[in-house]
Amino acid sequence: MKRKIIITEDGSTTIQIPEWNEQYHSTHGAIQEAQHVYIQNGFLHYVEVNQAESVSILEIGFGTGLNAFMTLLEAEKQNLKIQYKGVEAFPISSEELKQLNYVTQLNASAKEAAFNALHEVPWETEAQITSDFKLIKEQKDFSEINEKEAFNIIYFDAFGAEVQPELWTEEIFKNMFDALKENGVLVTYAAKGTVKRALRSVGFHLKRLQGPPGKRHMLRATKSL
Repeated sequence: MKRKIIITEDGSTTIQIPEWNEQYHSTHGAIQEAQHVYIQNGFLHYVEVNQAESVSILEIGFGTGLNAFMTLLEAEKQNLKIQYKGVEAFPISSEELKQLNYVTQLNASAKEAAFNALHEVPWETEAQITSDFKLIKEQKDFSEINEKEAFNIIYFDAFGAEVQPELWTEEIFKNMFDALKENGVLVTYAAKGTVKRALRSVGFHLKRLQGPPGKRHMLRATKSL
């Protein structure tokens, strides 16, 4: 399926699939969305509530590596150790990687090698990106995730339910619930009624939060036993 690089409203790039009229990140701002949904309301929320010093994260839709890179940068500021797993069915190409401007937009030139490493390290093999950030990328369908109580946080950043409804089902969210440790959180940009019902049905406690620019709401789901 054809993909192209576009510039979002905050100046950061994302990848668009014209056939679906769908983007990897919000057209209102890729970096703004990642910061608000995944870093602020996912990662930093979990760390603060649980006084965590090390965090295990699963990302559903590794994509451009933006969420992973911003987590790496924030974890370094907070002196946290990160174990990160990114699952992606269709990895981006080296040509697409060259067109992404996240290092520049985040004023992170000192970490350019780390950003490139996120994409260049082999798939299916754990890699040490920095002294405190371990990454493993797996190329597979989300339905194949079967870990049990392995993660503190899930970044659920799949394509929207309008184009891939099979990724937003009770079956998928049951896998997510099982993959989280107790008190773990799942955060997503989505807030549709069908998504809320599917999350609640498998046991999550939901909180609807203010969304990033251009979106009214987002969801944070907590596994509280």
